[in-house]
Amino acid sequence: MAKKTDAGSSDKKGANPHRRMLRWFWIIFLSPFAALFLLIIGLILFSDLPDVEELQNPESNQATVILSSDGSEVGRFYAENRVNIHYNEIDKDVINALIATEDVRFEEHSGIDKRSLGRVLFKSLLGGSRKSGGGSTITQQLAKMQFHKADYSSAVKRGLQKFKEWIIAVRLERLYTKEEILTLYLNKFDYTYNAVGIKSAAKVYFNTTADSLKIEEAAMLVGMCQNPSLFNPISRPDTAKYRRNVVLAQMRNAGHITAAQYDSLSKTPLKVSFRPESHKEGPAPYFREYLRTNFMKKWCKEHLRPDNKPYDLYRDGLRIYTTINPAMQKHAEAAVTEHMADLQARFDKTLKKKKNAPFSYRVNQKEIDQILNSGMKRSERYRKLKEAKASESEIKKSFNTKIKMTVFSWRGDIDTVMTPMDSIRYYKGFLQAGFMAMEPQTGYVRAWVGGINFRHFQYDHVKEGRRQVGSTFKPFVYALAIQEGWSPCDQIPNVRTCIDHNGREWCPDNSDNKLNGQMLTLRKALANSVNFVTAYIMKQFGPQAVVSFAQSVGITSPLDPVPSLCLGTADISVFEMVGANSTFANKGTWIEPTFITRIEDKNGKVLEEFIPKSREVLREEKAYLMINLMQGVVLSGTAGRLRGRYKLTNAIAGKTGTTQNNSDGWFIGLTPELAAGAWVGAEDRSVHFDNTSEGQGASMALPIWGLFFQKVYADKTLKVSKGEFPKPRGKIHLDLDCSKYEKDDGPIFDPGFDDPLFGDDL
Repeated sequence: MAKKTDAGSSDKKGANPHRRMLRWFWIIFLSPFAALFLLIIGLILFSDLPDVEELQNPESNQATVILSSDGSEVGRFYAENRVNIHYNEIDKDVINALIATEDVRFEEHSGIDKRSLGRVLFKSLLGGSRKSGGGSTITQQLAKMQFHKADYSSAVKRGLQKFKEWIIAVRLERLYTKEEILTLYLNKFDYTYNAVGIKSAAKVYFNTTADSLKIEEAAMLVGMCQNPSLFNPISRPDTAKYRRNVVLAQMRNAGHITAAQYDSLSKTPLKVSFRPESHKEGPAPYFREYLRTNFMKKWCKEHLRPDNKPYDLYRDGLRIYTTINPAMQKHAEAAVTEHMADLQARFDKTLKKKKNAPFSYRVNQKEIDQILNSGMKRSERYRKLKEAKASESEIKKSFNTKIKMTVFSWRGDIDTVMTPMDSIRYYKGFLQAGFMAMEPQTGYVRAWVGGINFRHFQYDHVKEGRRQVGSTFKPFVYALAIQEGWSPCDQIPNVRTCIDHNGREWCPDNSDNKLNGQMLTLRKALANSVNFVTAYIMKQFGPQAVVSFAQSVGITSPLDPVPSLCLGTADISVFEMVGANSTFANKGTWIEPTFITRIEDKNGKVLEEFIPKSREVLREEKAYLMINLMQGVVLSGTAGRLRGRYKLTNAIAGKTGTTQNNSDGWFIGLTPELAAGAWVGAEDRSVHFDNTSEGQGASMALPIWGLFFQKVYADKTLKVSKGEFPKPRGKIHLDLDCSKYEKDDGPIFDPGFDDPLFGDDL
């Protein structure tokens, strides 16, 4: 037995080396495969971790900011309403509240708070407590927001997610300072309601800046960081206040506020000043929309980022510096609103008497149906139905079925029930407006109002809209004569003039016969918008010469070289007309109306600067003669109510204009420091006043100009003077005192009256 035992023992001892060798053989043989397997698993699990380049240059959608002439914000274009700011632009109370509430040992750890992790491990995982708090540091939260999409669909994925966040957090702490991490966090957080980042949140919820938040405001915004939907002051004010007070308590515990401050602040209401961001709200909406859809759309296509991709207007954080003066813009919008509300009320009274309201009695039912059908096909509802493959019969049925809707009125939006087709007809009855003001010497556009209400009427009547200009075109005809050596006091017989054009004679009439047969100076003829004299000048120089002059002062709209052009048959924009007339106030030099001075990237690098084009059109003396001519329109002509009703007694040169059937009313006015123009009319030319006293430019458009300048002169912060137009250097060799040549009949109407006795129709 002993032998066997010894032998067996000997066999076992002899076999052990072989087994060990075999085991080591398999370990050595399989180790590379196991290592490769683990490497593959690691690559799969952690392949989405950002590299150093991504951590140093994180991608972020930044809003493009539009800035006014004084540097204040006009609006934004964004996919995500975020504008990154620096640490020193964030109120210290926000920083204190964030650290006290979310990560009290933020300054001590390097991305992972071991004490917090231990608490979570023992109390939550082992002890089963749900009140132990979270273990994520601010850096980990930033890692999750900025660099990693969370996946909590299973316990394994939750654990893996945390492990990834730790890795990223440690890397972030190595790459960034504590201040930079806090700034990245506050710039990234989404506070809902299109408020991404602390700057947007301060504006949207409190209408202030991130460096001007009160303690309780900072606490509320930091409180939202735990759950912006649950602790939202708009949808859940009670929970938002509760969470704010929790943050205030944490600030008290951390020594950032006193117990007395806590007791006082915790009792205050939220006092939210909620102003949600929208492309349709805010100052200069028509200007901003033109900037977005026309100018910047083209600019972005033509300019490339360093990666050779076109700039993205909504994500690249551009800064657009504009010439818009915020005070003047405010006054312009107020002037348009004030006058148009009153004018619409008067117009509505006339519509009650019309069988085919709002259309003229001259329009038959067939024409009305065509207008309404055209409006239907241009509508958003029609486009969506077409995209949904609806048939024409289904679309018409939809447009003739009553539905609930909200419609615009000057008394406020109205909730009503009507068919979409009836709403089209309803909106056709509104008079629209366009107004622009600019500096003649710089070309800088200071105010731009493209319509009466951007939410309901989004078509721009400053740059996009072109309407028949009527007698506001006459100064270009007179300027041609002045350029060729005529004088304001030259006399012309006020008799019918006929011009042959392609074998047919064109013989316009005056708007009345009051001055017919008299010898009129150019000054008096322009002041009273006499068609006979304008046609006479056109006959002397020909249509093509008038076209060439108009183009030299910046008119880019198509101009047909026909005799009737002298009376304003062309369709031209407010933008062009104000820019062209500014030539006279700028001593004969046309300067291109300009609304952007420069564009920068998100880092402040200038991408492009804009210098207005300019060219000399008239000699300084000739331009001054034109100013003299146009001053007569205000002193004793069709724009006399500027002196009467609006009490504007300073130096003003201008011209009114009214088109056939009172479809369009215009006024262009110049002062030494500002040029401005207004147009008023309905969307369809068949909608208009039937009487000229209310439908002419002096009644429809001039009041906007008058109200605007009243407000501008009253605003002492603008420092717009009421000085005289500067006289040209050297002696003027022509007589400017035309009184000795003019029959003293007095003005055509009493400037004190609201309504002139006649208009200046085509």
